[in-house]
Amino acid sequence: MAAGERAEEPLAELSHYVVARPIYSEAGFQEENERRPPLPPTLRERAQAACRCSRKRAFQIARSFLPILEWLPNYRVKEWLISDVISGVSTGLVATLQGLAYALLVAVPVGYGLYSAFFPILTYFFLGTSRHISVGPFPVVSLMVGSVVLSMAPDDNFLIDGSNATGTNGTGTLIDTESRDAQRVLIASTLTFLVGILQVIFGVLQIGFIVRYLADPLVGGFTTAAAFQVLVSQLKIVLNVSTKNYNGVLSIIYTLIETFEKIGTTNIADLTAGLLTIFVCMVVKEINDRFKHKIPIPIPIEVIVTIVATGISYAADLEKKYNAGIVKSIPRGFLPPEPPEVSLFSQMIAASFSIAIVAYAIAVSVGKVYATKYDYAIDGNQEFIAFGFSNIFSGAFSCFVATTALSRTAVQESTGGKTQVAGIISAGIVLISIVALGKLLEPLQKSVLAAVVIANLKGMFMQVFDVPRLWRQNKVDAMIWVFTCVASIILGLDLGLLAGLLFGLLTVVLRVQFPSWGGFGNIPGTDIYKKVKDYKNVIEPEGVKILKFSSPIFYANIDGLKSSLKSTVGFDAVKVYNKRLKALRKIQKLIKKGKLKATKNGIISEPGINNEAFETDEDPEDNEDLQVPTKEVEIQVDWNSELPVKVNIPKVPIHSLILDFGAVTFLDIVAVRSIKTIIREFERIDVRVYFASYQDNLISQLERSAFFDDIVRKDIFFLTVHDAVLYIRNQMTYSDNQDPIFEKISLMQESKEPIEFTETSHPDDELDVQEEAMRRLAS
Repeated sequence: MAAGERAEEPLAELSHYVVARPIYSEAGFQEENERRPPLPPTLRERAQAACRCSRKRAFQIARSFLPILEWLPNYRVKEWLISDVISGVSTGLVATLQGLAYALLVAVPVGYGLYSAFFPILTYFFLGTSRHISVGPFPVVSLMVGSVVLSMAPDDNFLIDGSNATGTNGTGTLIDTESRDAQRVLIASTLTFLVGILQVIFGVLQIGFIVRYLADPLVGGFTTAAAFQVLVSQLKIVLNVSTKNYNGVLSIIYTLIETFEKIGTTNIADLTAGLLTIFVCMVVKEINDRFKHKIPIPIPIEVIVTIVATGISYAADLEKKYNAGIVKSIPRGFLPPEPPEVSLFSQMIAASFSIAIVAYAIAVSVGKVYATKYDYAIDGNQEFIAFGFSNIFSGAFSCFVATTALSRTAVQESTGGKTQVAGIISAGIVLISIVALGKLLEPLQKSVLAAVVIANLKGMFMQVFDVPRLWRQNKVDAMIWVFTCVASIILGLDLGLLAGLLFGLLTVVLRVQFPSWGGFGNIPGTDIYKKVKDYKNVIEPEGVKILKFSSPIFYANIDGLKSSLKSTVGFDAVKVYNKRLKALRKIQKLIKKGKLKATKNGIISEPGINNEAFETDEDPEDNEDLQVPTKEVEIQVDWNSELPVKVNIPKVPIHSLILDFGAVTFLDIVAVRSIKTIIREFERIDVRVYFASYQDNLISQLERSAFFDDIVRKDIFFLTVHDAVLYIRNQMTYSDNQDPIFEKISLMQESKEPIEFTETSHPDDELDVQEEAMRRLAS
């Protein structure tokens, strides 16, 4: 038992601590502790560091621009190659099918989806920093590109006479589909080229931080809305219903309405194939997810379904017998590179900016998940450059914008992919499809491809269940999610993303402009201070108010600081001062009339004289010369007692105010001036203002702003709130017995002019305009 007690003694000692140290103000602390002066490098030293060149530095620069130089020499052939090959083959099969499917979202012939699944991988292999993401088309980005394509090349621009027609829009009007498709491919590739240029510029300017403003709730709401738009756009393909191409606000609603209006023209063969594909894909994907620990390689259901559907379509001749919509033609080989149509840049610059940011944000978000899992780092700025060059390169080969797809990346990682070697092998599989297998996929129904796209949206739709959790954890984040989702559905993806971003920034501004604050008190026997409203045993020091303002202080929330001050102390310092001035003038007037008598012990009424001191404020001034004694009399006024004049003066029950600046990270010039004014306003009604728990950078900021002078000195700044409280307690203990609230007034009796009761002169610009006007009004 004794041994057990001895074992517990050290734990008991560690549960308490006692510290004995001086009470530190800023000035006292600086006297005892010398600050280490910052030594910023000179311009010459900066130039030398920037221009310094050595073999090691050159290699570092090369590795930063070509990350392949860092990981490829360390590639473990025996351990990783087989896994990368298996992963590359599996990912390549999925990428082939998704490339074909996502081309439908861009409104270009499906064969161009194969190019978009191939070319971006080639450049990212050398420039990318993620080892696991699968580069290529993504439904959200493809839909954003498609909205631009459809707005710039609608069907109505290609209506022709029946003699030259190659297609129909479903209403009897003939369309030159060949010219239309060529123009849409040109627009998509030009947009891809412009997006790549913007991404490279962002990377060179080192603004990869911009993705931080796309918060997770914003991205969740945006991608869910995008999934809904993808669903509606593919629904008409599954039904094989022809509709107009709507763009802009409420376009998705109009498309949905027209789709259901024409639902009677649904092609049963396409609908059946689409529904079966969706059902089979979702069931097998669920099996893959639930038994991923038992299944070494996920079942490539998209590939299996596509092969089966192509065989059925070819054998049953669904196009001729049931008028089913099929792929028809997939070009074999590659097209020669073509320059972008620079004249179109001005029409697509706004959309390209949002596409560049969204594509980058999706890729980096997915990449960071796997980088964290496998313990390596992703360079955000280099990712901008990698995707920028990938899109510039692929844009020259008639591709559309590339990023990464969640499902495809999951396949690459889950099948054992270790590096981008798996990615380059998947590009080889796509290459085989482009060169040799394209002809075999021509009988494939478009509804099957659309169904593959819809089946891959499950993960994004499941994000809806994040909203209740967000609402419980943080209501503001839940509001950002819902607002972004609704705005993206109603306004379109580009305007919806902008609206969500602005709404998210607005919530930040409002939280900074209206931060939390409260009066604090002491936990007895400790140096801990907590909110008075939150704890029952918290005690406020006698005559002291402590206010903590939990935000940076700047021009937008300085009024909030003033308002919280008034609520904490219970009075308005400016009004108290003006009321006191008014009372002093009233007392002077009554003394001159003989209704009051001034003595060193205070103000009394003359015996036998009816005291008319409680006259109303509206009584006119009496300018009659009064007989005034010739000697100087010193009067003391206790402002917290009942005064012999009818002026309602608020009580000031405190002598000290402590501002806890522990959560204040910066002050702007408006805040500095306002805080100095606050100090003067409280000082002139005998309330001392102190500052505590401030950060060191605030002192430097205040020094640069000429905050300190003979009146406002560093000795009112204390390292902790407890230091300030102990200092105030010591000052009160050793102060004079005279009540510090007394106001001493000297009346020079020989003067018949009213005595001016004014504050100590301060620069007029240090008071707010409103408060200055009130002071003048009182005088």
